[in-house]
Amino acid sequence: MKHVLTALLIATSITLQAQVQFTSSNLPIIVINTHGQEIPNKNKITADMGVIWNGDGVRNNLTDPFNHYNGKIGIELRGSSSLSFPKKGYGLETRDSTGENLNVSLLGLPSENDWVFNATYNDKSLMRDVLVYDAARKTGRYASRSKYFELVLNGEYRGLYILFEKIKQDKNRVDIKGLDPDDITGDAVTGGYIVKVDKLDGEPNEGWTSNYPAYPGCTFPVWYLYHDPNNQDIVTQQSNYIKSFITNFEMVMYNNLYADTTIGFSKIADEASFADFFLINEFAKNVDGFRLSSYMYKDRDSRNPKLVMGPVWDFNGGLGNANYYDSWINTGWELDFLTSDQNFLTTDNFQVPFWWKKLKEWPRFKSLIKERWNVLKTSAFDKTRIFAVIDSVANHLSESSVRNFQKWPVLGVWVWPNYFVGQTYAEEITYLKNWITGRLLWMNSAINLFTSLEDENPLIPAGLEVTNYPNPFSGSSSSGSSSTLVNFRVPGEGSVSVKMYDSRGSLVAELMNGRITAGYHDLRVEPDRLKISSGFYPVIVTYISDSGNITTGTAKLIYLK
Repeated sequence: MKHVLTALLIATSITLQAQVQFTSSNLPIIVINTHGQEIPNKNKITADMGVIWNGDGVRNNLTDPFNHYNGKIGIELRGSSSLSFPKKGYGLETRDSTGENLNVSLLGLPSENDWVFNATYNDKSLMRDVLVYDAARKTGRYASRSKYFELVLNGEYRGLYILFEKIKQDKNRVDIKGLDPDDITGDAVTGGYIVKVDKLDGEPNEGWTSNYPAYPGCTFPVWYLYHDPNNQDIVTQQSNYIKSFITNFEMVMYNNLYADTTIGFSKIADEASFADFFLINEFAKNVDGFRLSSYMYKDRDSRNPKLVMGPVWDFNGGLGNANYYDSWINTGWELDFLTSDQNFLTTDNFQVPFWWKKLKEWPRFKSLIKERWNVLKTSAFDKTRIFAVIDSVANHLSESSVRNFQKWPVLGVWVWPNYFVGQTYAEEITYLKNWITGRLLWMNSAINLFTSLEDENPLIPAGLEVTNYPNPFSGSSSSGSSSTLVNFRVPGEGSVSVKMYDSRGSLVAELMNGRITAGYHDLRVEPDRLKISSGFYPVIVTYISDSGNITTGTAKLIYLK
């Protein structure tokens, strides 16, 4: 939290800007007129927008007619800590004359009505988001497409901006089933949804807090926010469904059920999407990775019943641009820092959901990361390809970047949260390339040490393992926990008995007795059926392997009636 406060203090002191003589550009020109209205932080105002774009490679003059778009928009400020910067970012909708949303192919991007104008103020390379989204698309997943332009707002030149697609349900964006207000039962209520782990500010956000702390004893809540449908459009049955779905996912992860092949992680989540999300955020060593602007989506069950991680979003503090939480160092896993550093864990309001740490430590997931890396290191994360994109963008911006830094003279000036401060644009690009070079080398070396699935089977334990969840549990319907699961895993075929005792050592019930296969098993303990009262109930699992070895394990149940 202290870093956000620093941003507010530092950024507001950087108000230097210059009047720039602007008449033409090799980039598209967007002109907005709010007719004297101030652009608010929330609740878009209606304004007029004209776009001058004569085509790629053709010069655009400010005196040219609005030949690409000429009409109404709704516009508001966009961002969280970035709102403190003098160069503002904007969210906008293209609208018709009656104020209704109007789908248009803005600057050649697929037709839609929701857009983001990114100010790229504290990223002096002017391309970190563009680079990472490009790499994400090379993994085969959707990430926002982009187009550079120069902005004139109410007659004033405002500098270089990036047009991004806002993350939302659409056949050309997050391609999931659209959800109508009357989709409240059966298959219809199961999708599609986009939710995110994020701050409450920055947009009109609502959602719920996780039942599971980021780590034992953590007092900072993890927020899941409705994104699409948003909190204004989602109906009760839909919000109940997606909240229950995410809560079940967390329960599986919290209760060590994730390794089970029938109900675990691979059955309820798109494993590869989580691996790709991890690799993209770690490639950028994103200081906000896994804990902010962290999107996930759920399609309709008949299309895809699994939770999918992504799309990725917001990397202006990545690729060596942030000076806190070790994110400027191009070695080490950022996720490891964010789940182990005591200063971060005890002072930052925005923690990583607990399940990321469990996934990172799970041999199966590490094997999947290795598998995906070996595919993607020659495409999405190929240094030669990435450098070609950097050079192409820098060349494309060779004219407009000069004007932008005349308007906003931040070269050679520290702007939160910069780690490196280049004196020239060329120095910023050189630093970016050097940082990426070191990062890719380290990631390749670190991932090569991961064990592949061919070398081990993490689903089969070395010995008997016994757990249960929830604990304590209650028979009260108001508590939502009228039973508990006793879970156990065995390393091979054999015989097992599961017996439940009371606190005096008297047998309450034999829950199981018979042959068993290797792997995961569970038994549900229902207090109403067993007619037990409040108290402590040990459950002893005795496993006899086919070779004759006898192992016991105990789950210590606490029942609160």
